[in-house]
Amino acid sequence: MTQPQLRLYVDAQYTSPYAMSVFVTLREKGLAFDTVTVDLDTAQHQTTDFARLSLTQRVPTLEEGDFALSESSAITEYLEEIHPETAVYPADPKQRARARQVQAWLRSDLLAIRQERSTLVVFCGQKMPPLSPVAQAAAQKLIAAAQALLAGNPDYLFGTWSIVDVDLAVMLNRLILNGDSVPAEMVVYAQRQWQRPSVQAWVNLPRPAL
Repeated sequence: MTQPQLRLYVDAQYTSPYAMSVFVTLREKGLAFDTVTVDLDTAQHQTTDFARLSLTQRVPTLEEGDFALSESSAITEYLEEIHPETAVYPADPKQRARARQVQAWLRSDLLAIRQERSTLVVFCGQKMPPLSPVAQAAAQKLIAAAQALLAGNPDYLFGTWSIVDVDLAVMLNRLILNGDSVPAEMVVYAQRQWQRPSVQAWVNLPRPAL
C-alpha cells in the first residue's frame, strides 16, 4: 500500500520556529514531503479552505492523505510514533518527559523574548533595540534553565541529539544573533545545533525581502 504524500504547510517567510521544528524532524527522519507556504500577512491561514484543513488555522500543519494535524509538538510526536526508526526524542521515559516539558515551556513562556526578539533576528538578520527589564528577566530565566539542563557542557540536552536541542537553540539564538549577552558555553551549544544539515536546510531557504 502506497504511503500518502506528506505536505507541510509553513509560513511564507520561513520564520516560524515551530514550522522549522517539524521541517527538521521530517528531514532527520528521511521522509519525503512537499512544503506548501501560507501567507500569514494576508490572513491566508484564515481562509475557508485552510480552515477546513487545519483545525487551529495555524502553521505548521501536516497533511497526510485525509489526515491533517497542526501544533508542532503534536506533529513531531506523531511522526516519532509512526516513524520510530530514526528517533528525534529520547528513548528513556523520564528523559522523554523532560524533553516534552522543555518543548512546552519554550512554546508557552518567555513571551517577552519572543516579542522583543522576533525570529526575523534569527532568520533575516534583523537587529532589535535593547531588551526591556521584563525581557531581561525572561532572558535570565532562559539562560539559567539552559545552564541547569546543560550542566557540564554536554553536546546535547539528553546525551544524543533530539529535536528539543533545535527548539532551545532557536530561543537562545534570538538573543545571540542580536548581540545580547549570553554565556559562551550557551553560544557554543547553539552554534553546534545550527550546523546540523537539517537545520541548515531550513536556515538557507530563500526568504522574501523584508
